[in-house]
Order: sequence, then structure tokens, then C-alpha cells
Amino acid sequence: MSVCVSYLLQFGWERNDYDLLAAGSLAGHLIECGAQSTGGIFTDWHKVPDWDNMGFPVVECSSDGSFVLSKPPKTGGLVSFGTVAEQLVYEIGDPRRYLLPDVICDFSQVVIQEVPGDEGGAVRVTGAQGFAPSHDYKVCATYMDGFRATAVCPVTGPRAAKKARRTAESIIKRTKKMFKQLGLEDFSSVNIQVLGAEDTYGANARYKDSREAVIWLAVHHKQKKALELFSREVAPAGTGMAPGLTNIVGGRPRVSPVLKPFFFLHPKSQLKVDVHIGGELVESLSEEEPDTPVQDEAPPASVEDVPDADLPSGPHSYRLEELAYTRSGDKGDSANIGVVARHPLYFPYLKKHLTSSVVGEYFSHLIKPGVKNAVTRYTLPGIHGLNFVLQSSLGGGGVASLRSDPQGKAYGQMLLDLKLRGLPDLKSLVD
Repeated sequence: MSVCVSYLLQFGWERNDYDLLAAGSLAGHLIECGAQSTGGIFTDWHKVPDWDNMGFPVVECSSDGSFVLSKPPKTGGLVSFGTVAEQLVYEIGDPRRYLLPDVICDFSQVVIQEVPGDEGGAVRVTGAQGFAPSHDYKVCATYMDGFRATAVCPVTGPRAAKKARRTAESIIKRTKKMFKQLGLEDFSSVNIQVLGAEDTYGANARYKDSREAVIWLAVHHKQKKALELFSREVAPAGTGMAPGLTNIVGGRPRVSPVLKPFFFLHPKSQLKVDVHIGGELVESLSEEEPDTPVQDEAPPASVEDVPDADLPSGPHSYRLEELAYTRSGDKGDSANIGVVARHPLYFPYLKKHLTSSVVGEYFSHLIKPGVKNAVTRYTLPGIHGLNFVLQSSLGGGGVASLRSDPQGKAYGQMLLDLKLRGLPDLKSLVD
């Protein structure tokens, strides 16, 4: 919102210049996470120089809404089509309806073009569209939902993963016996992961065991005293269970409250803002109920959303990383994975082969059981990209989740290993 206000003041835009406000909002979206648009957490991380001196993004804006994104000279990092396109798809839902208080943005047709000759890289960004804002504000609230604790313990030696899993299960079994003796309820939920055994990948795991593993044991309970008991009972594993448990990272697990988030829309007309100066009320602001309704549904699917049925097939298979960049993030208990084609000629094949059902099956072990149509796919033809939204896939999300990746930061990286089969020789198309 502050980005829009600065544009209004600097360029004299009006509050109903929705395309321009969408462009200003896009500039804010691309730079809000700092180095994430200048090479931070980029898929091709090995091509990004000087992490120790990362340059943050600089945006040079024009009155027509276009802007150039670059970084200061003699700084580390990289500005390219890929780094900025990844940030465009970061933590969004439907790219055609990105809801903000001042404008509804359509980023689906945004174009990112590299500017030649600029040291460290630069891109010109155009094509944002905007519509009248919604009649509602987006609200994020929290409520108390019991307590949590997490134990992290490295385990070393032969069959480390098996030792780690049995250790975690034994700690839970031991603690449950004590709960029963003391008349306490059972855990609300328990999450056991063995990092190093690729538990996060579910059925897609390749390496089930190694000589090093890490126990990730997170628990949730309504009562704090129950988790204080759990916290004490982790330490005996170091002397009474598997050999090779070397440490409890951070010492005895800390018990902390769970503030669970929930989201809803609230009518703007039901809110009043009071402005006080020097302790005195000088103005009360409220928004009147609009006479005309705002269209709440997304615009109809465009031609670009429909896969080309006439694409040739072939004997080749490719890991997704060979064809695309990915970036993932969270919105509450939902995750999104943006996929951007490395070359425009790859895009039709991604649309045909990387469907919502394919992505849903790949991440089925992380999606809450019983959720139907959990994965929705959107297209961003301007950057030859796809955006997948995975509902109920983060175990509650944020501090409410017991997982080692509560915000889906690794989902995009995990998807890079997905193999797309039955394709022609795509590399020959771009050589």
C-alpha cells in the first residue's frame, strides 16, 4: 500500500489508475524480500557469485508503470530473467487476482526482459494490469492452540536412520505411558521425521539410510505440563537407547505456545478509522457500501491455459530442473510452487505434462488426507510460467506446523527431480 501511495504522490496517478497501481504494486512485490530477486535462493544457485556481499534490488520507476530492476555495482548476486521471474511467482495464488487494498492485480501477462550491458544484470518489467479493488480487506488473525516442543538429535553410525526412527518412536511411547499414569491426555499430534532418510519426499525418496541422520521429533499438546514432561524424557535416549546419538541440539526442547493463524475477508464498509493528533480526534474515516458489486470471480481461462493437444511426443525424459526454474512459499496452510520455463519453447510441454494431478500425486504424502482437488494450476503466459497452489499441505503452516519445513520453502526444490517422460528432443529445439 505504501508503494502505491508513493507513486500517487510522485507521478500524480489517480486512485482509479488501476493498471498503474498494479505496476507499482508489482515493483513492491519484487523487492519486498530483498536479495530473493537478486539471486538469493535462485534455482541456479551455483551461478550466483559472492553471497557474502549480496546486492539488494534497486527499482527505477517510470510514470507509465514500467520499471527497471537492478542492483548496486560491485555487489554480489545476480539479476536475470530467472531470478526476477522466480520472485514474481513467489507466494502468490491466482496471478490474475492478486488482492491488495487499493487494487486487484493481474500479473499473468507481465513480461520480464533482460537489459544488456548492465553490470551485474538488469531487467525491464512491463505488462501488469489492474482492476477496481475488492470491497473487503484481507485479515490475518491468530488464536491460542495449545503448546509445542521439538527435539532435534543427530545420530551417527551404521543404520543411522533406523536407529533414529526407533529412538523417536521409543521416546513417544515412553512419554505416553507416563501421561496415562498421570491422567494426562494423549498428544494432540506427533511428527517424526528422519532427516537424511528423505522422509520429506515420502514415496519419492531414493536414499532410505545413511551413516548420518537427524531426528526431528515435534509434538503438540493442549497442556504445557505434558510437554515439559516430554522435554525431560528426551535426554534418557542418550544413555538408554541407540548408540551414536551425539547431541540434543539446543539442549532440552523448549515448550512454546502455538499461535495458529486463520484468514478471512472483512467488508471495508464495516470498519471505521479514527485519526488522532496530539491526543485529540481530528477525523473519522469510513468506506461507504458501494452501489455496484465488484466481480469476485477470476476472469475466464485464456487460450494459454489450454494445453496443445497436437504437441509431438518422443522417447526422451527430462528432470524438471533441465526445463524450468522453481520457487515455492506459503500462505497459511497452503503452499505455492511457481514453475518458469527456461526457454519459451519448453512452455507448451510443461503445460501438457506438468498438470495439477501430476503435482498433486507427487506431493500427496504432504497434503492433508481427504482434501479433494487440493492442487490448482494457474498460468502466467507473460513469463512462460505455471503456478501451483497446494491446499492443506503444510501441516497447519507456520508455528502451527510440526514439520521441518513448515512454510514449503523446499517444495520447489523437491519438484526439480520430477521426471517428465514421453517428450521429443527438446534441447535440439533451442540449440
